[in-house]
Amino acid sequence: MSSLFECADESQLLTGMRHARQAIARGQLVVLPTDTVYGIAADAFSPVAVAGLLQAKGRGRQQPPPVLVSGPDAMRALVEAVPDEVQTLVERFWPGGLTIVLPSQPSLSWDLGDTEGTVAVRMPDQRIARELLEETGPLAVSSANLTGKSAAISAHDAQRMLGDSVAVYLDDGPSSTGIASTIIDATALVSQTGDERVVRILRDGAVSREELAEVLGDALEPAPGEPTGDPHAHVAPRPPVDPRAAFADALKNAQDEAQGSA
Repeated sequence: MSSLFECADESQLLTGMRHARQAIARGQLVVLPTDTVYGIAADAFSPVAVAGLLQAKGRGRQQPPPVLVSGPDAMRALVEAVPDEVQTLVERFWPGGLTIVLPSQPSLSWDLGDTEGTVAVRMPDQRIARELLEETGPLAVSSANLTGKSAAISAHDAQRMLGDSVAVYLDDGPSSTGIASTIIDATALVSQTGDERVVRILRDGAVSREELAEVLGDALEPAPGEPTGDPHAHVAPRPPVDPRAAFADALKNAQDEAQGSA
């Protein structure tokens, strides 16, 4: 039986956050508010939890979920490299509605689905979401709806679609925009050189092409058509390693580097 907590009520917010943390730790699913649309969340380092997320949405492994993070340091711990162009995008649009696909950190052997060695990362501009991320670490999060249905812009919309497949619903009223994030593929900035270092828009959303062009200039792919096929760049399989320990080590390194450059 799932529980819904009205986060505008401070007592329900505290209780709901505690239940949400506990649910994530048990490998269960949580619906949470974000600045774009409501999301369905699972422990990004638990293959069972991520598989449960995909099943709840009616989605296969070929559509892996993005990962929400509490800040840029957590992103650096998840990805192989942060090119200068991506750093500028993060400074301009995070927290906010921009999801960035990059090659994932080689030390991570998590299982988000058929990502081909990449991860789509975003920092949401929503207090409750970020507070939960600070407590749980990175969460695999997809829009809180059944595949083929409109994205939920309220917790009640999500509950009507997802029901008891979700353990905890955090209700913070209607989404501030109701517009899904823009997704860009920046893997070529890491893997390619010269003219092939371009950024592709995979999905139009909260951040416009014009806004991206202001930052990226010629590095933004000029063709307006959306790409087809799998957006994930192929990366050779890596040896297994505890993903939580690898993330903790990489996060510490990112924080140390940030302090050193301060």
